[in-house]
Amino acid sequence: MENIKHSHVEVKGLKLHVAEIGSGSKAVIFLHGFPEIWYTWRHQMIAVANSGFRAIAFDFRGYGLSEHPAEPEKETMFDLVDDIIGLLDSLSISKAFLVGKDFGAVPGYLTAAVHPERVAAIITLGVPFILPGPAVVQSHLLLPKGFYVTRWREPGRAEADFGRFDVKSVIRNIYTLFSGSEVPVAADDQEIMDLYDPSTPLPPWFSEEDLATYASLYEKSGFKYALQVTYRSIDAEIGLSDPKVTVPALLIMGEKDYILKFPDMEDNIRSGAVKNNVPNLEVIYIPEGSHFVHEQFPEKVNQLIIKFLDKQSI
Repeated sequence: MENIKHSHVEVKGLKLHVAEIGSGSKAVIFLHGFPEIWYTWRHQMIAVANSGFRAIAFDFRGYGLSEHPAEPEKETMFDLVDDIIGLLDSLSISKAFLVGKDFGAVPGYLTAAVHPERVAAIITLGVPFILPGPAVVQSHLLLPKGFYVTRWREPGRAEADFGRFDVKSVIRNIYTLFSGSEVPVAADDQEIMDLYDPSTPLPPWFSEEDLATYASLYEKSGFKYALQVTYRSIDAEIGLSDPKVTVPALLIMGEKDYILKFPDMEDNIRSGAVKNNVPNLEVIYIPEGSHFVHEQFPEKVNQLIIKFLDKQSI
């Protein structure tokens, strides 16, 4: 960890925080989800660097140590595509491998679809190809109205829910809740944070030191941008009707990931329907893997990532 170098690069007028290790000629760009940050990739960055790659993880705009845009309420997933391309340009990287976790998979896939000349291959964890737009929210109507995404899409609701706790407690609650195999759904008289049982310990693979690191970074950025782009803009039309991601792709899913219980999600993956948009997709399941499989089973995930990357050219 002490060999990871930190810097800021400017992308479209915003300074983005970048963590980097390794000096290989092939670059791997890691894209975090929520409630994650660059640090979520700590295990993978070191392993990839030790295998001869240049590992780069950054905080998306509005997250952690990166600057916020002036009007976050107008931002969508496509603004994160700008972050990825702008980062590559700033670091003089013509083509890279992308590794996205959770919502980080979405701008990763969009980048590969819109800028295929910049992406050698893509790996995603916990989330397959999803095209943002109204259809995403329509599928959520099949879940109870207390579904966490539906709740957090309501302006001000998550802010009020989170605001009852300090940042460290919010991260603890989400990490613990979302490590389970059930979709977080609140009753009518509950908020999502109320689902957390204070007697539940942190997952064994997530230390108090890890929690403190996440909390310190979210204390700087808050949750405003995360709620906007991760949840409240997921229904925004982005002008793509049937995009194709033709680069080699790998999806790593934990068998116990609650995401598999989203409407049609597991069937879409197991039936191969997801290959309509990502024809060169390989899917690997990790038994007992949760939504945070890369932190839960880092050695296994590292092996899968490196094996896949070693087969690709750039």
